[in-house]
Amino acid sequence: MATISLTFPDGNKRDYDAGITAAAVAESISKSLSKKAISATVNGAHWDLQWPIDADADIAIHTMADEAQANELVRHDLAHIMARAVQEIWPDTKVTIGPVIDNGWYYDFDRKEPFTPEDLGVIEKKMKEIINKREPVTTEVWDRDRAIQHYTDNGEPYKVELIESIPGDEPLRMYWHGDWQDLCRGPHLQHTGQVPADAFKLMNVAGAYWRGDSDRPMLQRIYGVAFTGKEKLKAHLNFLEEAEKRDHRRLGREMGLFHFEEVAPGSVFWHPPGWRLFQTLIGYMRRRQETAGYVEVNSPDIMDRALWETSGHWFNYMDNMFLAKTHDDRDYALKPMNCPGHMMIYNHSLRSYRELPMKIAEFGKVHRYEPSGALHGLLRVRSFTQDDAHIYCTPEQLTEECLKVNDLILSIYKDFGFENVHVKLSTRPENRIGSDESWDLSEGALKTALDRAGMDYTIFEGEGAFYGPKLEYVLRDAIGRDWQCGTLQVDYNLPERFGSTYVTQSGEKAAPVMLHRALFGSLERFTGILIENFAGRLPFWLAPRQVVVASITSEADDYVYEVVDMLKAAGVQAEADIRNEKINYKVREHSLAKVPVILAVGHREVEERTVSVRRLGEKQTSVQSLDSFLETAIADATAPDLR
Repeated sequence: MATISLTFPDGNKRDYDAGITAAAVAESISKSLSKKAISATVNGAHWDLQWPIDADADIAIHTMADEAQANELVRHDLAHIMARAVQEIWPDTKVTIGPVIDNGWYYDFDRKEPFTPEDLGVIEKKMKEIINKREPVTTEVWDRDRAIQHYTDNGEPYKVELIESIPGDEPLRMYWHGDWQDLCRGPHLQHTGQVPADAFKLMNVAGAYWRGDSDRPMLQRIYGVAFTGKEKLKAHLNFLEEAEKRDHRRLGREMGLFHFEEVAPGSVFWHPPGWRLFQTLIGYMRRRQETAGYVEVNSPDIMDRALWETSGHWFNYMDNMFLAKTHDDRDYALKPMNCPGHMMIYNHSLRSYRELPMKIAEFGKVHRYEPSGALHGLLRVRSFTQDDAHIYCTPEQLTEECLKVNDLILSIYKDFGFENVHVKLSTRPENRIGSDESWDLSEGALKTALDRAGMDYTIFEGEGAFYGPKLEYVLRDAIGRDWQCGTLQVDYNLPERFGSTYVTQSGEKAAPVMLHRALFGSLERFTGILIENFAGRLPFWLAPRQVVVASITSEADDYVYEVVDMLKAAGVQAEADIRNEKINYKVREHSLAKVPVILAVGHREVEERTVSVRRLGEKQTSVQSLDSFLETAIADATAPDLR
């Protein structure tokens, strides 16, 4: 028998007979490792302990301590165990597919009766029974004809269709969890008892078309989450509960900020407080940009097809654009980006090197077609406002301008409390325009700027825009979620396509380099992120409703209005509540709407010219003089860039 050499992570090598399994390798090392082993990595591939190894290879044996591999296996096994449980409870149910996803898995079923929330508990109980049986997980390789015949005989048409759609004619791998069988690539655990019975939970049922085709049968998809231990499951469920509390859609309703309608899917109907918040963000950004040397412009919302052909969007981005044809047969598009409009503004005049860098900014409304199933409140919309800007500079100025944008972005995020920021550098995609030389210069400028700033960053090969590489700034919020917001893209190509030039110091014409830059990104999306990050309790300077002055008795109404007028005159958003309601009712209502400060005034406050101050989240009230509170409110209402 042939001999193979296996190399372990510590560099040691051992010889084995060809065809040895990873399970036998683990046993050859120690009995304790053999008992703990769950899978292996062989030449970089995740490997089932039962699979034979036929050639020299690098090998690592995994246990439950190897979390990435353990999570994958636990979740994959649970998908099979859940499908087995469903078919044991309801034998007429037909199975389809059950992949691993983030934090868990799902499985799609064809069943006449809909699953109910109560059914999930029944399925969980049956799954734990299967786990506790500690039945072996075994695997075989079958030829296609045998597999198709097996599923045909067992009335599983979806499995037959899956096999027939797999290209090639290579054999197929089958897995058994006990006596329940499924078509699967693997790997899997070695027996059902290796799955932690107290570290999974079935979450919900949703509809899903077979193979994502609305013309095919509607199936029922059961989602589950799973981890390697119950404490990790508990932490995840607590995270989900906290995320639900912070859901900006619910908070948006409670705070009276915005709503959506089917007449304009993916577009926001802003209410007065929400629009005030939106304008506060724009005002802040406008000041920061003006200080940094940007000039503000505005470009048309709808422009002729010829412009989008020149930019390349018509051919590279058409599926995401809203198109229109007029009565005179001209093709137009609602702008998905502001860049071509800014090119027209730049090209309108002859430019000199003395004018560069030229920084053009716009709070431009853009429109992108997102599938209806992808829309998600403010976080995924079809119509949104970008704090967009384009910097035209010379090649010599490029790196310095990239560094300035990087510093500006980080400074802005810090003002909003985001100090944990990670940067992604996305490089040239296969489908791109421009020369390799221009891409080399673009990517080099971004890398140099990041290195000079001392920034850690991750390179994502091939994920740049079709016209240039980009930086993406990822914020981590209060509960550990990551949000991609700001972007910086270097573009040698668009100025060339539009024939943009400037007169150099020697009197010749040259094409400028163009930087595409967004800081918040989508203002709608950034608003949603802020609401969720702060759980609706926005910083006082940002809150759309900062102070409510509420009367305890009608005899204090005049004083209520006096206090409101003084606050408004000082630049504080204030409103009166003199309704004939108990003060506790008013406090509860305005607290639900996340008003940062509620001032209660009655007889004593009128006489002493004081206010009773209740701050959001605090149970105790304090009494302050009106002048003292005014001083504090004015300071708190001042934006960070104005302090």
